[in-house]
Amino acid sequence: MNNLLILDTRYKNKDYTSIRLPKAEYDNCIFDTCIFSKAEMSNATFSECQFIDCDLSNANFKESTLKDCHFKNCKLQGINFNFCNTFLLSFGFENCILNYASFYTLKIKNTVFKNCKMSQVDFTKTNITGAIFDQCYLENAIFSETILEKSDFRTAYNFSIDPQENRLQRAKFSKDNLAGLLTKYKIDIS
Repeated sequence: MNNLLILDTRYKNKDYTSIRLPKAEYDNCIFDTCIFSKAEMSNATFSECQFIDCDLSNANFKESTLKDCHFKNCKLQGINFNFCNTFLLSFGFENCILNYASFYTLKIKNTVFKNCKMSQVDFTKTNITGAIFDQCYLENAIFSETILEKSDFRTAYNFSIDPQENRLQRAKFSKDNLAGLLTKYKIDIS
């Protein structure tokens, strides 16, 4: 358990690339325009925190807890969320860049991804039941043995999902993006 508890604190324009964010439990904190690129953030707890306009690319969240965290206008490239503490893991993303991120084997039901760029994101063996992919770019995202039941892809685009390899029961798609379910058949859809 972390010794330091930090409540209701706002961090603005901080650079944690060379100085580590103190290992602590952050509750209801706001990180605004902070740089965490390649930062060491392991073994910290973030509960009901907001990250706004932050660069967290390639940050190390190993064994960190992310509970009810919201990321808005953030750059989160290359983050291995699968190394996070999975207990109470929950988050949402809005206007974020998540290219090359990994959610491998996580249970992140009802996660909202809104207007995110998610090229080559790994959702292998992930349970994302009830997730919403609103206006998300999913080129080369990996969906393999993924549970996508009740997930909403109606406004998502550039995805390729094999219905035979993934669980799609009651998932939502629009007639305009159904081609993403037929990619493996290499058919021409006009």
